[in-house]
Amino acid sequence: MPRLGLISDPDSPDHVARALAQQLPEQLEEHIGGSEWVVEVVCDPVVAGRSKGKDILDTIENQRTAQRWDYAIGVTDLPLRTSSRPVLANIGGEHPRVGLVSLPALGGLQPRRRARQMILQAVDEILRATEESRGTESAEEQPRKRRRGLHSALTELLAPIRREEPEGTAISVRYRATKWRGRARLLSGMVRSNTPWRLVLGMSGAVAASLATSVFGLTSSTVWQIGNMLGPARRGIVVAGVIALMATWLILTHRLWEKPHHSHDREQRVLYNASTATTVTIGVGLMYVTLFLVNLALASLLIDPQLLSSKLGGTTSFGDYLGLAWGAASMGVAAGALGSGLEDDATVRRAAYGYREAQRRESQQRVEQQQEQHGRNGG
Repeated sequence: MPRLGLISDPDSPDHVARALAQQLPEQLEEHIGGSEWVVEVVCDPVVAGRSKGKDILDTIENQRTAQRWDYAIGVTDLPLRTSSRPVLANIGGEHPRVGLVSLPALGGLQPRRRARQMILQAVDEILRATEESRGTESAEEQPRKRRRGLHSALTELLAPIRREEPEGTAISVRYRATKWRGRARLLSGMVRSNTPWRLVLGMSGAVAASLATSVFGLTSSTVWQIGNMLGPARRGIVVAGVIALMATWLILTHRLWEKPHHSHDREQRVLYNASTATTVTIGVGLMYVTLFLVNLALASLLIDPQLLSSKLGGTTSFGDYLGLAWGAASMGVAAGALGSGLEDDATVRRAAYGYREAQRRESQQRVEQQQEQHGRNGG
């Protein structure tokens, strides 16, 4: 009975690994063969503290030995790259019974399905390498389905995956994406790992300021008239403006932007900044949609059509309530930008990022604070 261990980073990778642990035994038996498989999951923050693929593989091997697993696969949200190309998985090498799967490189859509496919392929590679090292292959084992390159017509079109056996490295097999299309998928995976939808509930000060201001907007006849006068195009410009305002304010106020002295790898810095800007913008956009729906519901329940008609003139329609909700929500998000200043940097990082990225940025900030303190003392 083979035992496979999944060692995950905390947060999103751990959720993926635990969901897959329920599916993998049957999938392994179907696609890999052999007797019934046992799949166990360990969430290890120590692994999440590593920033290089080789260091993570070393830690995975230590866990495999300690847990007495036959094989082990790491599930991480660390974006891995080689020669400017995103890496989906590193397998074997110095530790032939372990592998590492990078979730961001799998993209932002269907991460569990893609992670399952990649883990099955990684186990297949590990078993093949083990058999080749022994010089034999079990005659009783049913043929395994090869997944070289994880080919599909859609994958080949959008972001092809390539298998390679790099020489002169500690990796025996690597799965990577192509340079440009792979970067786009990597960026979408990084944004998903940051879970932008948590931003709405993660910053209580900004949310409280937004709600209070938007409720005040509902009671203002001036807001009613402005919402009634502006057309769809100008409303759209206002929506884009307030979302951009709050996203920029969050990034600059809480120092979420990756600076050149943080990393000498320019490409990595661009990826981190692009994922930050996209994550925060999506999070603020979701906050806007939430406020809009709340205000629309409150306006429909509390504001009598006759009162609204008397202020606007003419008959009242559902579009008038949409304009009212738009005006109140826009005011609320603009105020939320100021309210976000009440949050400390650590709270915003936890709301905007996954565990690994939040820890990395907290470490950067501690280093900066130490350098500033040293500079003051030295002066």
